[in-house]
Amino acid sequence: MLVAFLFRRLGGAAVVFLLVSMLAFLLVWLIPGDAVAVLLDAAASPEETARLRAALGLDRSPLAQMLAWYGGLARGQLGHSLLLNRSVAEALLERLPITLSLTALALAIAVVFGTSAGVGAALAHGGWLDQLLMGVALFGLSVPDFWLGLLFIIVFALGLGWFPTGGFVPISESLAGWARSMTLPGLALGLTQMGFIARMARSSMLDVLGQDFVRTAEAKGLSRSRIILAHALPNAMVPIVTVIGIVTGALLGGSVVIEQVFSIPGVGRLIVGAILARDFPVIQGGLLFLAGVYLLVNLIVDLLYAVIDPRVRLA
Repeated sequence: MLVAFLFRRLGGAAVVFLLVSMLAFLLVWLIPGDAVAVLLDAAASPEETARLRAALGLDRSPLAQMLAWYGGLARGQLGHSLLLNRSVAEALLERLPITLSLTALALAIAVVFGTSAGVGAALAHGGWLDQLLMGVALFGLSVPDFWLGLLFIIVFALGLGWFPTGGFVPISESLAGWARSMTLPGLALGLTQMGFIARMARSSMLDVLGQDFVRTAEAKGLSRSRIILAHALPNAMVPIVTVIGIVTGALLGGSVVIEQVFSIPGVGRLIVGAILARDFPVIQGGLLFLAGVYLLVNLIVDLLYAVIDPRVRLA
C-alpha cells in the first residue's frame, strides 16, 4: 500500500516538475533586455553581436532553444552560465549549502516557536495569553520578511552591535561565526512563517482536546501534563506535518529576498544577480533547481504523513 502511494506521489511530482521546467524556460523570454547587450559594450559592431548570438545559440528559434535545453536536462546538464564562465550546476551546488542552511534554520525556528505558541494558545483558550500569542502570530503573518530583516539590522546589528549587518561565515570555518551571521536572517525568515504554524497548531490542538480519547484519559485520572504530552500533542502534530512542505516552499522563496538584504551568497542571490545580468541559463537552472528541492521536500512530507496516518495511503 505504501509503495503504491509512493508511486502516485512520484508520478504527480514528475508532472509538476515538467510544467515548472516549461514555465522556467518561457518566463525567461518575458524578461526585458538582451544577454548579448550585457556581454558586449556599446561600441560592438553588428557582426560581433551576430557572432556572439550564434555562439550562445540565441539566434535559434525559441522552440529549438527549448529542445536543446531539454536535451541538456536529459543528460543531467543545466547549461553554461553566460557571465560566470562555468556550468550552472557547479554554480548552484557551490551556493546550495548556504541557502539550505538558512532555510533549515528558519524552518526550525518556525516549527519550534510556532508549535509552542499554538499549543500554549490552545491550552489558554479564551484567555489573555491566547489573545496575545495569536496577536503575535498575526503580526508575523502580516509583516514582510525583508522589512523584518531591515528592522533587525537597525536594532540588533547597528544599534546593539550583537550581530553583523550581513555576510556569511561557513560552518566549517567557525560554528560561532556561522551562528552569528545566520541568526538575524534566520529569525527574519522564520518568524514570518511562525504565525502560520501557530494558528494551525492552535486549531489542531483545540480539535484534539475535544476528542473522546482525551476525555477518556481524563476520566482515568491521568495527569494533565501526561494527557497533553503523551496523547493530545502527538495527534495534534499530524496537521502540522502536512504544512511543513508549504512552509518550506515559502522559506525557499523568501530566502531570495533575505539573502539580498543580508548579503548572503546563496542560490537566491545568484538568481537575482543573473536576472540583473540577463544570464538566462542561470535563471532557468536556478528556478528549476529550487522547484526540484521544493518537490523533494513535499514528497518526503507526504511519506511522513502516510507513515503517521495510514488512512492517507488510501487517498
